[in-house]
Amino acid sequence: MTMNFPGHSAPSAGFEVPLEMLAACHLRVQDQCATLLRLVPHIAAHGADRPAQEAATAVMRYFDTSARHHHDDEERDLFPALLESMAGSDAVCLREITAALIADHRELEARWAALRAVLAQVAAGQAVPLVQDAVSGFTALYAQHIAREESELLPMAQRLLSDVELDRIGLAMRLRRAPPGNPPSKPSAP
Repeated sequence: MTMNFPGHSAPSAGFEVPLEMLAACHLRVQDQCATLLRLVPHIAAHGADRPAQEAATAVMRYFDTSARHHHDDEERDLFPALLESMAGSDAVCLREITAALIADHRELEARWAALRAVLAQVAAGQAVPLVQDAVSGFTALYAQHIAREESELLPMAQRLLSDVELDRIGLAMRLRRAPPGNPPSKPSAP
């Protein structure tokens, strides 16, 4: 699901439209979760064959980097910006939403660590079982988390954050992903 936000339009979600980029990341998380779910019966039937190893490696790469950046984008930039923009009844709602989403992040990270240990063995060619309940619990929690962000958090961010603040968040997101020692240049003015 691609979200369109007033004042920002781009053919693809990038740092210049950080809320769209966060929403696009949700699609990639869902794709990786679907791969995890398919990997359970594949490993049971074929062991740690080449396709299982490649899938395990790709899922690990995604959750070790992109998913971690996504959580940081929210916790270091989006949530604080939203909390600073609070007005009226939004204050209580925002504090509750951000606290719950941060708790989800910690739970997802703990569940990922357990899954990652198994996936690392699969990626190394070891035929170890990937437990359906562990994968289902992880993917279900991510689905619930994404649904809350897309139905509550991102629309609130769209409503409360100024273009200047969104630009600042987008730049922070870009810098977070820059190769060490090689920060990206600021986009040039139109």
